[in-house]
Amino acid sequence: MEFSAEVITVFMLGGILVGVLSGFPLAYVIGFLGLIVGLYVWEEAIAQVFYLRMYRLMINYVLLAVPLFVFMGSMLERSGIIERLYQALYIWMGGFRGGLAVVTVMVGTVMAATVGIITASVTLLTLVALPSMVRRGYSKSFAAGACTAGGILGILIPPSIMIVIYGPMAEVSVGKMFFGAFVPGLILSIGYISYIAIRSALQPNIAPPVPLEQRDVPFLKKTSMLAVSLVPPAILILSVLGVIFFGIAPPTEAAGTGAFMAILLTLAYKRLSWEVLRDVMTTTLRLSGFIFLVGTMSFAFVGVFLGAGCGEVVTDFILGMPGGRWGAFGVIMAIVFVLGFFIDWIGILFIMVPIITPIFEVLGFHPVWAAIMVCVNLQTSFMTPPFAMGIYICRGAADPSLGVTIADIIRGVIPYVLIVLVVIVLLAIFPQLILWLPGQMID
Repeated sequence: MEFSAEVITVFMLGGILVGVLSGFPLAYVIGFLGLIVGLYVWEEAIAQVFYLRMYRLMINYVLLAVPLFVFMGSMLERSGIIERLYQALYIWMGGFRGGLAVVTVMVGTVMAATVGIITASVTLLTLVALPSMVRRGYSKSFAAGACTAGGILGILIPPSIMIVIYGPMAEVSVGKMFFGAFVPGLILSIGYISYIAIRSALQPNIAPPVPLEQRDVPFLKKTSMLAVSLVPPAILILSVLGVIFFGIAPPTEAAGTGAFMAILLTLAYKRLSWEVLRDVMTTTLRLSGFIFLVGTMSFAFVGVFLGAGCGEVVTDFILGMPGGRWGAFGVIMAIVFVLGFFIDWIGILFIMVPIITPIFEVLGFHPVWAAIMVCVNLQTSFMTPPFAMGIYICRGAADPSLGVTIADIIRGVIPYVLIVLVVIVLLAIFPQLILWLPGQMID
């Protein structure tokens, strides 16, 4: 039987959604679909196509940074650095309405620049900050939303695993993407803090201040606490982003530097042990293995998808949208946003990036700007059910005695999803918010 490229496109893309919603792991779904369609298109040659696509991905040197950044983040999660920073900021900000939620987002921002793994970030914020807020009278949804949104910043603000994966797929400099994402990440953080402050002022009962007796610390002591707690993150940020910005080392080597510094900092805080090292190595192996499994299957799937002529179908569909280049861009962003409801961000990247990157080029958008816009958009995928990884991580890490439900977390994150969408519009109007800092890098 002969099938047109349009029919194959619908079968492959529709098959992903049906398979994922049926409960099957994403890697198995896309691997199976790629194999079935590949047998139809190339018959026995599909084995060689799969092998070459998977091999090409696995030998990509830049992707070596993935396990290194995972290791760095997992090690820092156990170092105690973030808990000390939270306690210092807690004393400074606890007296304001919504102050603990503001501290949560601020700590999440610092974690994003050091940890870069949302599983670790959301879990740690939920364990450290959520009990403090709920037991001091904060609204459960308000507190849970701050923990989830603050932790999710780790997937955007560099060093970001999402960017490490996106760069090689789109053949865009990972270093430039790191610094392109920095300002949007800070804008999101400021937007989250502004929302917390405004809503706390309008609804004082949802975020009461911490009583004075619980934060009554001499000025010099709390100042020294804050200064000391900020030094380790600053060292780590400089060891990773500093060497990239000043052209000393590319992202892969910088990831190695960061992993080494994470070990030294954990040792300095007397948290390093054989048990910690074993747990960190296990986490690194498990998470990196998952990323590369989805990646290899997706890369093979995309090879079949493009080889069957489906790429041209998608390109013609998007370029045919009314509104010119911005209409086409809006369609791409809408597709990415909707996919975030159903598919893990890793799958979205590996499937969509090879398809939409040539379209961005045809439309004349700057590759770094377009890439960061997609990454900002994917922030919503962690907060939009039914997939919503950030929501489920927060629920799983929350102390059952707090009584925080999935519904509480969903209500809490909805305003942050809207803030992300507003920031996307802002970045579209002012592209230099993304492009200015990469332009200052030393090659």
